[in-house]
Parts: sequence; C-alpha cells; structure tokens
Amino acid sequence: MSAPLIVLVAGETSGDNLGARLIHALRERLPGARFAGIAGPRMIAEGCEAWEHIDSLSVMGLIEIIPHLPRLLRIRRELIDRVLRDPPAVYVGVDAKEFNLRLAPRLKEAGIPVVQYVSPQVWAWRQGRVETIGKAVDLVLCLLPFEKPFYDAHQVKAEFVGHPLADQIPMHLDAASARRALGLDEASTYIALLPGSRGGEVSRLGPDFAQTVRWMRECRPDIRFIAAMASGKVRDVFEEALSRAGVLDLVRVFDGRAQEVMAASDAILLASGTATLEATLVKRPMVVAYRLSWFTSFLLKHLKLFKAPFFAQPNLLAGRQIVPEYFNSEVRADVLGPALIDQLERADRAELVQTFTRIHETLRRDASASAADAIVHLVKANNGQ
Repeated sequence: MSAPLIVLVAGETSGDNLGARLIHALRERLPGARFAGIAGPRMIAEGCEAWEHIDSLSVMGLIEIIPHLPRLLRIRRELIDRVLRDPPAVYVGVDAKEFNLRLAPRLKEAGIPVVQYVSPQVWAWRQGRVETIGKAVDLVLCLLPFEKPFYDAHQVKAEFVGHPLADQIPMHLDAASARRALGLDEASTYIALLPGSRGGEVSRLGPDFAQTVRWMRECRPDIRFIAAMASGKVRDVFEEALSRAGVLDLVRVFDGRAQEVMAASDAILLASGTATLEATLVKRPMVVAYRLSWFTSFLLKHLKLFKAPFFAQPNLLAGRQIVPEYFNSEVRADVLGPALIDQLERADRAELVQTFTRIHETLRRDASASAADAIVHLVKANNGQ
C-alpha cells in the first residue's frame, strides 16, 4: 500500500489527544501514510495537515449549537467536497460524533471506508440511532467495554480497543511526587478543580465551582485549591468567575498539567466528561457536575432522550454509583461543598481505589495500537488484500 491518505476529524482536546496517538500508531504500520483533516496541536505535531483547526468544532449541547450552525454546515460541506475530490484510504472520525456521523453516509456511499473512533453514547442517548450509525460507518472503535455488546446486539460491526488514557497513566501516581513537581506543600489538603475544556462549559460551571471554593473556605479553611485549565481561553473564563466570587487568590491555577493536578489532590471537583475517566485512572475520590442550558435539559427530561442510569464515567464503568454526580439545579455550593468533604473523609477510600484499579486494568489494552490494527485491516480488506 503506497502512501495512503488517511483523513481524521477531531473536535476537542480529548479527540486531539486520541488522534495524535492514533496517527503515531498508524505511521508505524503504514510508514508512507499521509494524514490530513480537522486537527489540534497534538495531531499537527504528529504530522497531520490541518484543513481546519479543532477549535472550529468545539461546541456542545442541543440548543447551544444553533448560533454556530452556519459555520459548521460550511465546514462540513467543504470537507465533503474535498474528501470526494481526493478520496482517502479511510476516513476516521475521532469523537466529534454529531459532526462526523452526519457526513459519514455521503462518504460511505462514495466507497470510502468510514471508521468512528469513540462510540457515541448511543446506549445512553436516543438508542434508536444505532441503526443509523450502522448504515453510516463500516466500523465503530469502542473505548469502553460495555459498548461492543450493545453494537453486537444490533448487528453493527464494532471492536473494543480499550482507552489510550489507561495505557498512558501509570497504575499508581504518588501524590507527594505530583505536589513536588507542581511546587506545592506536601503536607496540605488539596481539592483539584477542573471545570471543563470548553468555554461554554466553564461559563456554566465556573461560577458554582467558585462559590464552592468560598463555601469550603468558610467551613474548612485548612483546605487548599488547585485548578487545571485546558487553554488560555477557559482560564480567562474561570478566573473571572473566581474573581467575582472573591476567591481568585485562593486557587492556584495551572495551564494544562491536569494529570499532575489530579494526582496532587486529595479529592477532585470536575465537569462530566473525559476528565472523569482520567480522575478514575489517577484513582482520586471525586464529585462530578454537569450543567446544560434549561432548554436542552427540558428536552432531555420530557422527551426521555437519556437512558443510562448515570452520566459520570466511573459510575458507568463500575455499574453502580461509586462517586457522587450532580446535574443542573443540584450544581451549587451547598451541595458540592458537603459532597467534597464527604469524599475527603470516605471510610471506604481503599475499596474505592481497588474499584478504580480494576477499571484501569480492564481498559488497558494498548488502545492506539489496537485501533490502528483494526483500521489497517479494514483498509486492506477494502483493497482486496
């Protein structure tokens, strides 16, 4: 196979990380391959030509997306035209599910193999979409173990490849070492704050996280606070929320370094999403918060679009609630603060760490290599090899 073109489209920081590791693994198997698509800094550093920057797709929510629709539709139209003019050996949607799955049927109809890397949460949201997904893509690469059986039951080709974070994060991370690396006092008690990776997400959660710092400062003045920011943009949004709450000087903010910030903490307050899986693998108690616009929440509740028993990944992976999770009106200081104190004082902390360790072992499958193998196999099969 000579110099195949592989198009990858990612839509946020976690997708950029996944895409970068996948490109690295694919290049080992296809040394002459070219990579292009919608990419972030890590994918670009691995040699992916960026037709659009990843930030152009970083939008979430059913209603929140509306102001961005004209731009997103233009990007989708231009991407389809470009891919059809110069068909790649394979198109890989790296997360960014709403964007990728809407254009996938056009590409599949044109004979281009289509892979969705990271399953939509179809087992939780609008389960009827599984048939649409099966018609739109040739292969779904699942990061979580319970996803493949769901697809198997609906005759959709899927593979469980594990999660790259489980390969990347050591089985044990020492809090003292992380504190030294961050220049923190090793003897203090720390709460880590991770309000999200998108500006809109941080705008919704930042004020409540800031008020929680204020609440906890009054209740437990011995506790210190550290925060990890995904970008300068979200740092500005979060620091404004901290300033308005009068607690900016109480929180030491780090750019990036989320894993070290989590490892240095005694407990974590964070937004629902990939960060909750990272916190699980770092094996720290946590409180998970999720907030959407009132209209999106109304639709989810009254149309019964959400089917899963939990939204926090550690609870989903454990099959039971092992960490507290709070949604919308529950996300406020007088709820989050006491929950964090409970996490600090958990009598079953050792048992919780054991549960996190079992999850880590299940997910550790050399995911990027497994995903790359599955993609190469698909490409060769498509070429009759």
